[in-house]
Amino acid sequence: MSGLYGQLAEVTGIGQAWLWTAALVFLRVGAALFLMPAFGDQAVPQRIRLILALAFTAVVAPAVSDSMAEVPGTLRPAAVEVLVGLAIGIGMRLFIFALQVAASIIAQVSSLSQLFGGSTPEPQPAIGNLLTMASLALAVLAGLHVKAASLLILSYRVLPAGRFPAAADMADWGLLQIVHSFSLAFALAAPFVIGSVIYNVALGVVAIAHFSNRKGWTRKPSKLPSQTASISGTATTMSKSVAAVSAGAPTSVTESCGMALLMMPSATL
Repeated sequence: MSGLYGQLAEVTGIGQAWLWTAALVFLRVGAALFLMPAFGDQAVPQRIRLILALAFTAVVAPAVSDSMAEVPGTLRPAAVEVLVGLAIGIGMRLFIFALQVAASIIAQVSSLSQLFGGSTPEPQPAIGNLLTMASLALAVLAGLHVKAASLLILSYRVLPAGRFPAAADMADWGLLQIVHSFSLAFALAAPFVIGSVIYNVALGVVAIAHFSNRKGWTRKPSKLPSQTASISGTATTMSKSVAAVSAGAPTSVTESCGMALLMMPSATL
């Protein structure tokens, strides 16, 4: 490996130590970018991801080169950098997971869970795809690339290069991130859940009131025969008027229908 770096140093005019530093930074940045929201989505082509990884490496490497001077040139630091980058990417990816959980809750309470949309490996509700795309667009417009570069630079203070983090610390950090993710999901879906509860309660009150009115109306069966007779008589009168008009009688259809309606009792109206 030292021979390869020596040849690259001769061709590029850059020192071997700096090339090793850039390679380690590229491993961490590339692994994090693989799972990073927006930049690591499947809709982004592989070549664009590679260019983005090189661009982030060019930004991060000069800022952390001093802290990586004593990293040995072996494979162990390279493997550590890949694992640390994946951990950072998973932590950022949990934000998308929170949006998907919130979208699933919103779809369930709004009866839109059967409408799927988007070209994702797992089918999601249409509102989930809309919420995710809108959030990513706002995040990119708000400077996601700047925040991501700052996070990668600051990660070398918490997780130094070439040093494997403690398993207990990583477990606690991962558990805390998952808790925050679910808390964010329920906070985003809370207004929709509250609105759905209010809507269903109001719908139940309206149904009870409607049932009570129908029950009060059915308590007066004595009027039903007279109302039925009046309606049948009105229908007979209207049919006779229409037959008379068709036979050439001078009475107009409008007058016939008006007379029939005047003969109808007010109770039937």
